[in-house]
Amino acid sequence: MNALERAREVIAQDPVCNVCVGRVFADRSFGLTNDERGTALRTALALADDEPYEAPEITDCWVCEGYSGAFDALAERVVEKLDGVGFSTYQVGTRVAPLIEENERLLRESAGLPEDAGETFRSECNREVGKRVGRETDTEVDFERPDVLALCTVEGEDPDSISDHAVDLQINPAFVYGRYRKLERDIPQTEWPCRECGGSGKQLAPDGGEEPCEYCGGSGYLYDDSVEGFTAPAVVAAMDGEEGVFHGAGREDVDARMLESGRPFVLEVKHPRERTPDLPSLEREINEAAEGAVEVEGLDLATHEMVERVKGLEASKTYRMDVEFAGPVDPEAFEGALDALDGATIEQDTPQRVAHRRADLTRVREVYEISGELLDPEHAELTVHGAGGLYVKELVSGDEGRTEPSFAGLVGVEGVVTALDVIDVRGESGAFDDPEYLRDTN
Repeated sequence: MNALERAREVIAQDPVCNVCVGRVFADRSFGLTNDERGTALRTALALADDEPYEAPEITDCWVCEGYSGAFDALAERVVEKLDGVGFSTYQVGTRVAPLIEENERLLRESAGLPEDAGETFRSECNREVGKRVGRETDTEVDFERPDVLALCTVEGEDPDSISDHAVDLQINPAFVYGRYRKLERDIPQTEWPCRECGGSGKQLAPDGGEEPCEYCGGSGYLYDDSVEGFTAPAVVAAMDGEEGVFHGAGREDVDARMLESGRPFVLEVKHPRERTPDLPSLEREINEAAEGAVEVEGLDLATHEMVERVKGLEASKTYRMDVEFAGPVDPEAFEGALDALDGATIEQDTPQRVAHRRADLTRVREVYEISGELLDPEHAELTVHGAGGLYVKELVSGDEGRTEPSFAGLVGVEGVVTALDVIDVRGESGAFDDPEYLRDTN
């Protein structure tokens, strides 16, 4: 059979609206809506049969149950839901009643058409409602990662009076990239819940009730401040979001400062209603509130891909360390240790200080460059540029033989790091330091 003969079989399943007629032939004659396609097929059949043409008024189509006429109303409900939400990209999805899907299958079967002929009601609803939403909001559709997703439910509603309950709005996260400097010690990167009370701030009292946790003083956290605590609330408030998640490119020890170039991070803001905050003002607000403990710079809007790049960053780091030795160090031995470790390959078993939370593995890491100065026989300052994952405290101490070679082992005197600063974090390839890198999502 040709298309007209197939169309005759479809129309014979009366009552079928023009949209549902056209939908099963949606793969023919591009540039038409399904309503136009169905009207054209009815008109062509009237011409072929030399019969008067009268446009049908079908309000009780058994296939779509009248929802093919509800695209305008659904789009209006979507636009209403989007009022007050800042976005530039969107996507429309449809949850279709099983009965409509079954009706579509029966229509094709009765007309002798393949199950996949044309397109589905779900696909048409997504497209037609989406086009209307785009026109009304002057925004662009994005099928990969839109700012907002509107899910239309085509079930249990009167198609002539669609309520706002027929649309669920999902606001996808927004992302802000930057670098932070931690200028004081004993500040963790992220909030650190108390391990004794599990973050509740409470403990069991002798009388069986509750009292403030002695370990954290009732705060629920081991440290009063954190980089996350200084940055996330301000960003979430500026973007009118509900929650912030801090993603750092690695982390430094709580007793280490993060200086100079700073460490890359991305803040993920859940359910933001504002996606384009005043970033320079936000940067000033964070820095002023932190009062010199933490600084951020280079705040910029980013994408979801940036989270993966930051968390998976193979970063080399440069450290500056104060070292104290257990006894006098021979200056020649000191210089010899510097020469031996410059460009050296280091084998490190998991340090004892982190063994409770890390797998016991032997890691091989590179020392790209090391320099230093012996300040007096028992004190020195070292600067180390090493591969990501290099444990520099253990590079100095040797960790009772778990790191080989080590600075203490080479000079023959036990030594420990008494103060540690991270002064540079950069991608191994250097690409992460290119400003365009964070905008390139390919």
